[in-house]
Amino acid sequence: MAAPSGVGARWLWAGLVPVLLLFAAADEGPSTAEFDVRPGGMVHSFSRSLGDYTCTFTYASQGGTNEQWQMSIGVSEDDKLFSCSVWRPQGKSYLFFTQFKAEVKGAKIEYGMAYSQAATGGQSDVPLKAEEFEITETTVSHKEGKFRSELSKLVIVAKTPHDEL
Repeated sequence: MAAPSGVGARWLWAGLVPVLLLFAAADEGPSTAEFDVRPGGMVHSFSRSLGDYTCTFTYASQGGTNEQWQMSIGVSEDDKLFSCSVWRPQGKSYLFFTQFKAEVKGAKIEYGMAYSQAATGGQSDVPLKAEEFEITETTVSHKEGKFRSELSKLVIVAKTPHDEL
């Protein structure tokens, strides 16, 4: 399923995602991990799991030096939503990304968004243009030939399979 369309839907999801990270299941709470995004043109991946759900960020980049990035994952209290956010805390990456893909396992994407700049110091997130990336049931990734090589943040909210009583 694709991201909700329209400016209002984007604002709704943008406000909902941080809240989703706050109310996680009691036994396994949300977690944030730091990792280095390394230039050099090689493909690298970073993964985190929470229960039955996994988020993997795969990329290749050029220029500069390593940058500190973070990945946060969480599951809603009712176990219906899994969230994964990948971003550069400083707001803007100075690396030139040749490709990126964020993939979730164990859930289907309800909302996905990619940003060229993450919010910091009173600045707002700057989303990529819709033609620069694509969303499938399990991935948010660059579009070959359309992606302008700027990436600083990815957000995914995925619906988890759950049994009705």
